[in-house]
Amino acid sequence: MLVVGGAGYIGSHMAKMLAQSGHEVIVLDNLSTGFRDAVRYGRLIEGDLADQTLLDRIFTENSIAAVMHFAALSQVGESMREPARYYRNNVTNTQNLLDSMLRHQVKRFIFSSTAAIFGEPETPVIDEQHPQRPINPYGRGKRMVEEMLRDYDHAYGLRSVCLRYFNAAGADPEGELGERHDPESHLIPLVLQAASGRRDHIAVYGNDYPTPDGTCVRDYIHVWDLCSAHLLALEHLLADGESDAFNLGNGKGFSVQEVIDTARRVTGQPIPEIIQERRPGDPAVLVADSQKARQAFGWQHRFENLGTIVEHAWQWERKKGLVW
Repeated sequence: MLVVGGAGYIGSHMAKMLAQSGHEVIVLDNLSTGFRDAVRYGRLIEGDLADQTLLDRIFTENSIAAVMHFAALSQVGESMREPARYYRNNVTNTQNLLDSMLRHQVKRFIFSSTAAIFGEPETPVIDEQHPQRPINPYGRGKRMVEEMLRDYDHAYGLRSVCLRYFNAAGADPEGELGERHDPESHLIPLVLQAASGRRDHIAVYGNDYPTPDGTCVRDYIHVWDLCSAHLLALEHLLADGESDAFNLGNGKGFSVQEVIDTARRVTGQPIPEIIQERRPGDPAVLVADSQKARQAFGWQHRFENLGTIVEHAWQWERKKGLVW
């Protein structure tokens, strides 16, 4: 299995799960946002998807059964400031990868997509039929790739599964891998950095939303459960299954305040919080309907409890926080 972006947060966990499931893993990553020491499972090839010669060499020298693609830039605000960079990396380079796959008759592809393809939510719970109106270059680029994959399936028989994430969270239950971003923008690691003293406080952007405690409600899915859905999607493609797209989430909503209070309980730390103004475009509630994936793959969560998600992330924060 070729795991592109396998030195990043989700990709490194996926490489571990694949290896533990008996697959041989090759990781391709340019290490622009990933970490060399996160590649603990599989062989690392350092390189970029813009390098078509490298891609052809990888497919020539290795018998690749399927490709999992996690190598995207993913900061929404940055995509607004630098759209060219995002379209080049997330769209053009993905096409380079797909074209190389076709040249070497590799026709199974799993794509890391995003809930950002839906844009402003029209309903609190989002299923696959929700209108797709992305509002930033990041979401638009992901939607473009999904459309490209439908065309490549129809024209060339390249089968794909698009998996649309909501909020990946937590860390490897064994404590070997975890979440690292620079700068960090995800709520749970930010809260835990405040708990460990690496951050003075956690900012809460608005506490006057129409939710039970006034803070935004989001869907947090454990990274290991996310990876298990990818593994099931891979098995689907290896069994000559059809192309499809699925929303992946916990199916439950947790408020910002619930996350902070849970982190206080798990860590035993006070975690100072500061209420700030709402951020433009933040919906009150955003939760995934993942019934389609459950029905198609028999997918089940192991770690849907928020306390468990935070505990695993805290285990990672304590292990690595002092040396970052």
